[in-house]
Amino acid sequence: MAVVDQRHLKEISELVDSLDGTERRKLLYLCGSLETDASTNFVKEFLKSKYLDSKNGTLFLMELLWRLERFDILKVLYKVSRKDVADNMKYTQVLSKFRWFTCCRVLMVSISDDLDKEDLDKIKFLLSTTVSRQKMNAAETFLDVLIELEKLDSVSAESVDNVHKCFMNVGRVDLAKKIVAYKMSGQHVSQPQSCKTPEIAQWPTHHNGPRGSWGLSQNSLGERQGTSRTGHQSTTGLTESRGSAPFPVSREPSSRTQLEKYNFNTYPRGVCVIIDCVGNGGEMLEQTFCALRFKVIPYKWLSSDEILSVLKGIFSNRENHPGDGFVCCIISRGTVSSILGTDSKGSGIATDCVRRLFTADACPILIGKPKLFFIQTYCVPEHDPCPSMSYWDDNVEPDGCNGPIVHNTIPVDADIFWSHCWTDEHQLEKAQQSIYLKALTEYLRTAQRRKDHLFDAHMEVNSAIFKHNKIHPEANYHIVSKHTLRKSLFLD
Repeated sequence: MAVVDQRHLKEISELVDSLDGTERRKLLYLCGSLETDASTNFVKEFLKSKYLDSKNGTLFLMELLWRLERFDILKVLYKVSRKDVADNMKYTQVLSKFRWFTCCRVLMVSISDDLDKEDLDKIKFLLSTTVSRQKMNAAETFLDVLIELEKLDSVSAESVDNVHKCFMNVGRVDLAKKIVAYKMSGQHVSQPQSCKTPEIAQWPTHHNGPRGSWGLSQNSLGERQGTSRTGHQSTTGLTESRGSAPFPVSREPSSRTQLEKYNFNTYPRGVCVIIDCVGNGGEMLEQTFCALRFKVIPYKWLSSDEILSVLKGIFSNRENHPGDGFVCCIISRGTVSSILGTDSKGSGIATDCVRRLFTADACPILIGKPKLFFIQTYCVPEHDPCPSMSYWDDNVEPDGCNGPIVHNTIPVDADIFWSHCWTDEHQLEKAQQSIYLKALTEYLRTAQRRKDHLFDAHMEVNSAIFKHNKIHPEANYHIVSKHTLRKSLFLD
């Protein structure tokens, strides 16, 4: 009987240890398992068995990480980039040769990431007569619900009508359309040799959805229709992204798309606003973005109200011409989902609100230009829950608009790159520089010298955090990155 050697046992162990619970659930589901036990030990044993079943266990693990979009782990464990794996998969795909790996499951993982808790609760209620209440209550994600439905033979790769019906009944027409596209593709009746997952992350496509969602319609994908995202927010210190495109889940970019890039050559490139509410890291960012040829506008020690006022008024001054892009950096105490500024009480500003201040409808002057956000939060104990719409409904007005916004030309949520890192506030007491900000400034400058893509620079940041967390597990940094960029962005 074949065995796994010690080196590969170590790789499997490190791989699984780097995944959080949600990612381990995804891994099991993508591998065709209906197991609900996503514990670290179980997943390690599961991967060992699949490794032995594969003719090339290493390629199996690499492709699995690629489909989970954990390119940072690929780089650390196997010294390969996502492009290396993608190029290899053009000729050799391991996972898709297994009968248990289907395009349907790739699609369902993508859809699961696009469902928020409210949507999930509605679906669980609708299915309460189909699946026992006990099992529905235990379901933490949409994948858990799908597993229970598969056990009852209510859902399969060949039969997704029940899923489509659920999405229609809860008002998620955007997701229902993905199911229809999947059925029309014919993939639900035949297993293709190639079923590629997203190469680059995109946010959820809540077409005509509530204002609290990311309103990126399918038109926003343009030539890259089929590219998706990934990501629930990772809490392991490594990045994961959120998949959300219509089926097929992704495709390799065309040669024309690969050549298309943002203009990013003006001097200055654009405005970079830096808000440092803790007095640690702001100057380092200022030096970096000055070197990157941005007009830097620094602020210190702002309350949440003052942060909001500054961000809303940034382009009201005619001298702050946006150039080819915009950067927003915020260093503050807060929570995973909010920024407190210097306030000791209150709910602060929802991080999602910061982004929406610069979308096409709120800030038309930036339509079509890349908007980059880099957020470092030092987490304090949770305050009273803040409404998702705080500081939004009555306070945000379009800025710099000389006419109606043409939504079918440039989508509201297009052209955004979002990078958010958080760690415990006790890291401030040690008077140490943020590992995230230190790596970010270093690799952005390196990318400028090398004329690298923004994604390459951020991959290095992910790797630095991965290494730090491995050496200092008591001082973990957590990072999530996602984007709706329509073109390549090079820091030359």
